[in-house]
Amino acid sequence: MTVSSAARGWLPIVLVALLAGCGKGEPTGLPTAASPPAVTVVRAVMEDVTPTQSFTGRIQAMDKVDLRTRVQGFLEKRLFQEGADVKEGDLLFVIEKPPYETAVADAKGAIERAQGALKLAEVEVDRFRELVKKQAAAQNDLDLRVAKHTEARGALMQSQAGLEKAELDLSYTDVKAPLSGRIGAAAYSVGSFVSPSSEPLATLVRQDPTYVVFPVSYRLILELRRQQAEKGEDPRAVKVKLRLADGSFYAHTGTLNFIDVEVSPGTDTLLIRAELPNPDRLLIDGGLVTAVAEAAKPQRALVVPQQAILADQAGLYVLVVDAESKVQVRRIESAPAIDGRVPVKKGVAEGDRVVVDGVQKVRPGIAVSATEAPAKPAGDAK
Repeated sequence: MTVSSAARGWLPIVLVALLAGCGKGEPTGLPTAASPPAVTVVRAVMEDVTPTQSFTGRIQAMDKVDLRTRVQGFLEKRLFQEGADVKEGDLLFVIEKPPYETAVADAKGAIERAQGALKLAEVEVDRFRELVKKQAAAQNDLDLRVAKHTEARGALMQSQAGLEKAELDLSYTDVKAPLSGRIGAAAYSVGSFVSPSSEPLATLVRQDPTYVVFPVSYRLILELRRQQAEKGEDPRAVKVKLRLADGSFYAHTGTLNFIDVEVSPGTDTLLIRAELPNPDRLLIDGGLVTAVAEAAKPQRALVVPQQAILADQAGLYVLVVDAESKVQVRRIESAPAIDGRVPVKKGVAEGDRVVVDGVQKVRPGIAVSATEAPAKPAGDAK
């Protein structure tokens, strides 16, 4: 069968129409323009921020005393409940008293004897002094009586010292609280024999107020002092907050009260100590906490959200969407994050749009579709 020339002219048109009808609703496979990746941005803004530094610290009791006995003997009484609060002067332990009461009685008897001997020696001196005047006795006899008088007076003084020691030993049989605080477990049961060489009877700790101690690098101390000197601030005007082991913040704030006078040669750190109230006894001696040192006054700073900060081998950077909706890399210098916000010292200007979501979909130089999110209020780290 042959096809006329006219038919051959219509054939391509028919074939195109047929192909278009058969493929209706299906992709043709031809390339189309890709949509720019979507990102979320937040503007860099100036805010009042309070600079903070976090350190690993430990709770340290203000006063801690190991109760020991100064005399030996059997433990007769224990007059406290373990773990209870006691007041200064409270009687805690009693050691058997009879041996020490007997020693006091003996010392008093020795004083009586010494006083009698001294009185007799005084009479002898007076008598021989008269005899010597009458030349009825030799001077040597008088000198001998004077020497015996001096010896008797010394014996009396020795006996009096013996009484004082005996009474002091007797007083040591009562072990009293040297300060107010909380007492720990008793190391000995009633009836146990104890002596000055024994282990402590118990430990007494003053818990309110209490300390937190933490090491700070000497380099950081120098930097902070320089900054505070430039601003005319007191280096000790720092608040200390505690983050407890469960992640919560302690309700009370502390103040610095001691900076060590020696730098640790092994770690190049100084020991810093802050005092905090502890009315509920929540802070226990030796407990591990995070000490957050906070400047006394807030400072004005340019901040960006913490999730905008990226890092590579060259350091920290952020991705910024410029006026042409293209992504730029900005290398930054920043301070430690504060409540989810990072103060930026260099690299970002106020009003710059930094990428906080979608960074994995973009690269420098490409155009993006940016949606601006509102800045979160200060202190909202979520």
